[in-house]
Amino acid sequence: MTHPVHPEEFAGRTALVTGGGSGIGRAVARRWAAGGGHVTVLGRRPEALQGTVGLIEAAGGSADAVACDVRDADAVDAAFDQVVERHGRLDALVNNAAGNFVVPAEQLSPRGWKAVVDIVLNGTFHCTRAAARHMLPQGGGAVLSVIAGYAWHGHPGTVHSAAAKAGVLAMTRTLAVEWADRGVRLNCIAPGPTETEGAAAALWPDAAARTRVLGSVPAGRFTTPEEVAESAAFLIGDRAAYITGDVLVVDGGQWLGKAVYTNAGDTP
Repeated sequence: MTHPVHPEEFAGRTALVTGGGSGIGRAVARRWAAGGGHVTVLGRRPEALQGTVGLIEAAGGSADAVACDVRDADAVDAAFDQVVERHGRLDALVNNAAGNFVVPAEQLSPRGWKAVVDIVLNGTFHCTRAAARHMLPQGGGAVLSVIAGYAWHGHPGTVHSAAAKAGVLAMTRTLAVEWADRGVRLNCIAPGPTETEGAAAALWPDAAARTRVLGSVPAGRFTTPEEVAESAAFLIGDRAAYITGDVLVVDGGQWLGKAVYTNAGDTP
């Protein structure tokens, strides 16, 4: 599904997208650039980041890349300083970097727990704090963090990720109140099952799992990174100027439509 993009929507503005080398992060970066803004993609894999930059530049957009591990607070501060020094300002941050795998809680090692929490929760805080160091003095900006519906309804096998993403939601709402009078808005977006290589490998690695996951979505299909990016563009753009501390669910009704006791949605 495609939507019209105003070519000057983000003109003169700079965004930074973490985890921008693939999937949703790449789509969000491309959507920002299509709106006329400059985008910096940040992640641990320089080759993947350059792939995103190449796609954006081939389409006539402006982009560059910074290699950085969001778990390293000092490296994050340096990366954000570099972006602002190069481009003069930072108008939007999209916290998309994540790590996840499905595992029964009793089999989750302390190392596995720490790995996911360090990326999802600590990394999001490091990047949000680094962005605020520039956004607050300049008078405003927008921060959007990618979470998931199981942050509030839970899901077996995702205790590490659910706890981390719930923390991101609580952090977002706390900072939305703390920084509202200084013009910095913070929101979350919660995509449902999305057609990306990373999600497929981690969450539906075989045909049976894919069918089971798809069966949980009332809309009857997975979403695409581009659809998620369109919703993200709304939340970090001027159209959402009075929205802060909220979460937009983009999941085709998945978390609402679980038929636990009945197949009431089936047609006789």
